[in-house]
Amino acid sequence: MGNERKFFGTDGVRDLANSGNMTPEFALKLGRSFIRFNHGRKIVIGSDTRLSGRMLEGALYSGISSEGADVFLAGVIPTPGVSYAVKALGADGGAVISASHNPAEYNGIKFLGSDGCKLSDNEELAIEAILSRDERSNTPNIGRIHDAPELVEDYARHIASLLNPDAAIDGIAFDCANGASAKSVPVLVEATRFSRLNTPIISREYDGLNINRDCGVMHMANLTEYVKSNGLAMGFAFDGDADRVLISDGKGRNIDGDIILWVLGRWLKRSGNDKVVVTVMSNMALEAHLANEGIKTLRCPVGDRYVLETMRESGAGLGGEQSGHIIASKYTSTGDGLCTAMLFLNAIHDLGEDISTLVDRFGRYPQRLTNLTLKRPRETVDMTAINVIVAEYQERVSNGRIFIRTSGTEPLLRILVEAPELGTVEELSAVLSSRLEEFC
Repeated sequence: MGNERKFFGTDGVRDLANSGNMTPEFALKLGRSFIRFNHGRKIVIGSDTRLSGRMLEGALYSGISSEGADVFLAGVIPTPGVSYAVKALGADGGAVISASHNPAEYNGIKFLGSDGCKLSDNEELAIEAILSRDERSNTPNIGRIHDAPELVEDYARHIASLLNPDAAIDGIAFDCANGASAKSVPVLVEATRFSRLNTPIISREYDGLNINRDCGVMHMANLTEYVKSNGLAMGFAFDGDADRVLISDGKGRNIDGDIILWVLGRWLKRSGNDKVVVTVMSNMALEAHLANEGIKTLRCPVGDRYVLETMRESGAGLGGEQSGHIIASKYTSTGDGLCTAMLFLNAIHDLGEDISTLVDRFGRYPQRLTNLTLKRPRETVDMTAINVIVAEYQERVSNGRIFIRTSGTEPLLRILVEAPELGTVEELSAVLSSRLEEFC
């Protein structure tokens, strides 16, 4: 079927809210097309805290119910919360209204199957084919709309049940990014030993316009400065839809997805998991550390659904991205920031890890990610010509790597350079940025 999708990107359909492909009219047609593809009769919808969320929600459930499917509205809930609810209710699928880490003026819609997992490229292509025909069944059956705010608490209590009580240490902050975790984290804290400890929750007062603004994983200084200035042990930061998590240690230093995978990989090896899936963006130091533990590393394209696909194909029980999307298949069907946070605490407790030394011991290769703004559609970028240039410079870093791709969520060309020497990384990043500007 090919993989040239017109509307779907790396993580669903995304655009400026109330324009382009994120208008109420488009959301209605998208919802209708999803049901004509899915043939489901029970769908869960959740969203993050963006002002445009309720507008798009109404249009989306109108399209879904017009095809005869019942809709359960969870309200503000993390993406993995929708995934959990789909399976808990025995629903036929789910939809999440969120633009994840993007600013408030953006929004997006992504769909989940009955297994709680994101759809494949081919499934999204099938929806696009239906969408292009703009058909409707004219069924006399109209689906019912159910308000189901209890799904948020159900999800949060499920996550709470994963935590070993002895792993809940004093002095952990949670940064909710003024997003979808703002309702779930307080329930999680109250349902665990954290309720009796010093557990501050910050960036939880959302107003529809401040999601991801100067907080969460996109602005880690908000958490790292808070942790350091308040003498806390550590902190967890989420993105807008809480499918990602990054960590601050007590010294105010970032613990990214690579270090999280290093810790969880060793922990899960105890139960037989000896494979970890990472993306092309993960640092080469992670491969070296995991190899020393007898753990095989497999790489895949960027995107947590590609991570999950590779996990399924290889039988790996753990996978994730440097950006903080982590999937532990025993516990979740998609990237889940809250779940990852609880598993990380369990892991450092069981392994006897010292959080304050993780960054020092990881010893990552110098890595530079440069973003060039695209002034043309990403599908028109001449990647063949770009790869010829890359091959020319790759010869200079035989013990490093260069990786270039277009972003699936933003109009950007991403240039990643990684090598043992910082000077080489900086020099190649500057040269490649200059030479590739013409392709943007």
